[in-house]
Amino acid sequence: MPLPELPRCRPGPLPGHVYLVGAGPGDPELFTLRGARLVGGADVVVYDNLVAPDIIELAPAGAERIYVGKKASDHTLPQDEINALLVRLARAGKRVVRLKGGDPFIFGRGGEEMETLVEAGITVEVVPGVTAASGIAAYAGIPLTHRDHAQSVVFTTGFLKDGRLDLDWPMLARRGQTLVIYMGISRLDEICAQLVAHGLPASTPAAVIERGTTFAQRVVAADLATLDARVREQGVRPPALTVVGDVVGLYPRLAWFAADLREAGAPVPHAGCSGVHPERAKR
Repeated sequence: MPLPELPRCRPGPLPGHVYLVGAGPGDPELFTLRGARLVGGADVVVYDNLVAPDIIELAPAGAERIYVGKKASDHTLPQDEINALLVRLARAGKRVVRLKGGDPFIFGRGGEEMETLVEAGITVEVVPGVTAASGIAAYAGIPLTHRDHAQSVVFTTGFLKDGRLDLDWPMLARRGQTLVIYMGISRLDEICAQLVAHGLPASTPAAVIERGTTFAQRVVAADLATLDARVREQGVRPPALTVVGDVVGLYPRLAWFAADLREAGAPVPHAGCSGVHPERAKR
């Protein structure tokens, strides 16, 4: 992934400094130019499960690569230990790039990590990334806002820190908005039932997108009454994102990245997690 020669408004990685960098939702071509330059000059790259391998490979050959996991309910390192690791590396004078799937400050625990670093006297830079909501919905052909269907959009989590699902259901069940639910697959039946109980029609369009923006992307579209059953029937597993609202009804017509288009031989702009264009892979 060669980087164009553009003016650099900010310095490269600095020693004893931590960069909280959003790696995007899966497709490495959605990674930011700033993020790529920082990874390319890092001494240490600390990365999560959802970061595309092609992004990690941008690091110099001599850079240390530390995997800290963060799969659903399966963390290689607990969050407190990740925080302590970042402090220890920075105090050792390392140029530390902390790669996080999506955006660090949108359900990425970037705020928790930055609080620890600032309290320890470590300087930090945050590099935003394409968050799962916007990136995955776009690849599924689901516009999050639309003048005819949704005048606002709400992001929420389907898995609270203490395991409860005590959300503001009346607010989430309002009409005229799009609801995007992170980390909600394991509680999907309860989520759908609560939304209906608090005012959304059972016929409200909804979809779950598995491994969005990659060539493994799958979209299961239904309504609130049947979504959980359809998802279970299709064997959908995390990582997956749930979108609820009338905009999901546009999916069948706007699904430009759908698997059926690839199978029919339609042009594909890139190869998701592989980072290799299909025509180049043949050479």
